[in-house]
Amino acid sequence: MTTFKEIRGQLIRSVSSDPANPQEGEIWYNNTIGVLKGYKNIGGAWASGGNLTTAKDYGAGAGTQTTGIVFAGNTPPTVNTQKYDGTSWTNTGDMNTGRIGLGGAGNQTAALGFFGSPLGVTTTESFNGSTWTTVNSGNTGRRYIAGCGLQTAALAFGGVNPGGNSTATESWNGTNWTSVNSMNTARGVLGGSGTQTSSLAFGGGIFPPVAASAATESWDGTNWTTVSSMNSARTSLNGAGASNTSALAFGGYTPSYFALTESWNGTSWTVAATLGTARSNGQSFGIKNDAYLAGGSIGTALTVTEEFTDPTFATRTLTTS
Repeated sequence: MTTFKEIRGQLIRSVSSDPANPQEGEIWYNNTIGVLKGYKNIGGAWASGGNLTTAKDYGAGAGTQTTGIVFAGNTPPTVNTQKYDGTSWTNTGDMNTGRIGLGGAGNQTAALGFFGSPLGVTTTESFNGSTWTTVNSGNTGRRYIAGCGLQTAALAFGGVNPGGNSTATESWNGTNWTSVNSMNTARGVLGGSGTQTSSLAFGGGIFPPVAASAATESWDGTNWTTVSSMNSARTSLNGAGASNTSALAFGGYTPSYFALTESWNGTSWTVAATLGTARSNGQSFGIKNDAYLAGGSIGTALTVTEEFTDPTFATRTLTTS
């Protein structure tokens, strides 16, 4: 039988107390309490960040966990824009058109906000780090859409238009929106993440009535393909991720507010850490291992921000099962 020393090159130490700064994979026997312990990756975890300056829901987000931006949202629709430095939020230049249920893309110094409500808005605005400028509009007006990508290469998909649920997908090249191949399942208040050529759409609601969906679709730059569904159907959720093989879905509603996070590996969803505050319709962005969720709703708009980190390490009691 192979021993632990042969595998790891060291014996299991017997100590009277847990080490102060263990290394990943380190194992020891705590002889004071008679327990075998180890330091391991326990998966992602959410931690509290700085509060928004103004409570916000139904808006859009862009950027990273330490250089984030959120804009628009609330009822009645606001033009408020806030920047995040990883610790605190500060107000910056207002948008030109107040709206809710819009899409967002880009980063803190080069963001894009598009579509939204009042129902049928196709307006697109570009942010340069201090000022928003109205640029060319989209083709199909809708609200409660999902968006992802960069200021010069974005994707907008799904949503609700005056005729009902939408499968419309539009691609932005930095100047104009172009209608491309539609989604397979029409829905609004869905989650989305990724890039213009590699993105993921998940969850959402079918109107009317608001029937929650767990459907997931993967975009390869040309077509949408239906892939494995989420574990929990929900509407009004948020997402983050770098591509159609790496994403997070978190929060949402139906029939109560969700704290659940699910992690996508390109094939299936796995239940991950839960949010500290269950909520829907927040503002989010980032990649799978470095995401943020700002604001959201529990019937009223919130200011709370949470940050997701993966991997997260901790000391755990080891068993044979």
